[in-house]
Amino acid sequence: MTIINYGFTDFFESQTLQSGLIPARVTAVFKDFFKVVSEDGEHLAKLKHVAFMGAINTELPAVGDFVALESHPRDTSLIHGVLDRKTVFKRSDPAGGEQLVAANFDYVFIVSSLNHDFNMNRLERYLTIAWDSGAKPVVILTKADLSDNVTQIVTEIELVAYGVPIFPVDNLSKRGFEDIEQFLKQGETTVLLGSSGVGKSSFINALSGETLMKTSEIREDDSKGKHTTTHRELHRLSTGLLVIDTPGMRELGIGQASHGLGETFQDIELLANNCKFRNCQHGSEPGCAVQSALEDGSLPETLIIPIGSN
Repeated sequence: MTIINYGFTDFFESQTLQSGLIPARVTAVFKDFFKVVSEDGEHLAKLKHVAFMGAINTELPAVGDFVALESHPRDTSLIHGVLDRKTVFKRSDPAGGEQLVAANFDYVFIVSSLNHDFNMNRLERYLTIAWDSGAKPVVILTKADLSDNVTQIVTEIELVAYGVPIFPVDNLSKRGFEDIEQFLKQGETTVLLGSSGVGKSSFINALSGETLMKTSEIREDDSKGKHTTTHRELHRLSTGLLVIDTPGMRELGIGQASHGLGETFQDIELLANNCKFRNCQHGSEPGCAVQSALEDGSLPETLIIPIGSN
């Protein structure tokens, strides 16, 4: 096993490390330590405090990061720095700042269940974050066997997920999995986003062909699930695919996703340029191009949603 198997591409290899340090990838983050993998194998590490004095949250290692490591396989290794990131997924933290969720991934699999907990507004907010990360989003609709209107839901998603691949799947029978093989290449990293109970853990188990993740039952009255993933972790499947699972997040925090918002609501953004007033709120103002498009049917009403709604 080499660091190449964990996604160490030319982008990272071109970054110079100090003498005596080796590249490693962070596979899990805990309160006081990190789990890393390097040419010396998998072991625990902690921050070299002098190297991170004054660092803000987004400068600290996240799951998926490649770091400069002082390796001590039989003891606790020391992280001296974080290599430049290729992609990054951020969310707002309770203190009003930013928190890194994952880094250096190629795809964002937005996992949503087709049971009655399906929520289009929530899916749009995940799309916003996915686009803003710099990676390519893919929508995975689990529990397709429980829905009688899969085609209708896919059509509705296509209205807001411009050009994003959408795949209904069944984790138990693995129906639909053959369609996503093009996104499951060895050495590439995929991050899974989705609420609790949508089947992320079952999806990983189905991808790997073995039970890597615990799963939980869903409450039948509201289709809500328990948090079976309690921390972020990168898994290397037997196929060579690298998957980062995340706990279901109740607050998405899209305040920083400026670029992604433009992607998600690009029709509205283009129309807004034609409004009579530059500060138009797209309500009752005269000369509003967005309201005109709604009235003539050229803009679907499904795109006009409150960002904070659930």
